[in-house]
Amino acid sequence: MPDKTWALDYSLRDVQNWDWVVLVIVGIFAMIAMLSYVYHKRFKEFIQLPLTDKYFKLQGKVNVIQHPFNAVLFVTQVLSFSLYIFLLFLSFHPDMTFANPWLFIQIITFFAGFILLKYFLEKTIAHIFNLDTLVNGYLYEKLSYTSLISILVFAANILFYFAFKPSKQLLLGFSALIVLLFVISLLSSFKRNWNTILRHFFYFILYLCALEFAPLIILYQLLV
Repeated sequence: MPDKTWALDYSLRDVQNWDWVVLVIVGIFAMIAMLSYVYHKRFKEFIQLPLTDKYFKLQGKVNVIQHPFNAVLFVTQVLSFSLYIFLLFLSFHPDMTFANPWLFIQIITFFAGFILLKYFLEKTIAHIFNLDTLVNGYLYEKLSYTSLISILVFAANILFYFAFKPSKQLLLGFSALIVLLFVISLLSSFKRNWNTILRHFFYFILYLCALEFAPLIILYQLLV
């Protein structure tokens, strides 16, 4: 029989209103359902990304990141990952989590700000190195893969918040799975664009080290 929800687990320690979690999850579900209805064909191709790259071939790569479909996916991505990060704080630092009623808002703000700042820096550096075509395609593919991973995170959030209380080991294992899927998606993107990357190999390596790996290392050090 599944454990009680987080609210019940901590009811003896603090009176906590978890209605906002329900609202966030319902909001994410509503946005995904809306995309599936309004952009049915595009959404179907998007969901099939693990099996085929037909989505990239049919939808194209140039100037599509600002498309409403991708914009809504970005919002669901921010909310899903922020909710999962909040769960990590709740599991590993419960006292700090309950002491800060604005923690989730702070996580959203930091996560969205980090991604957007990184995106604009990547676009700027790509323009300086004359890598616009390559980087635009890479950013589009990365956004698509990360958004797909966020749907998996969304499903996990529902289970972790309302079906059973996850152990710390399970959360660490799932976090490792997220990182693994992200690495696989990057390798898939590199393989798909390998011929183009070879023509700008040196600059692309500089770009990756400066704007892909370095920010993640800094973020890890800040969090740990």
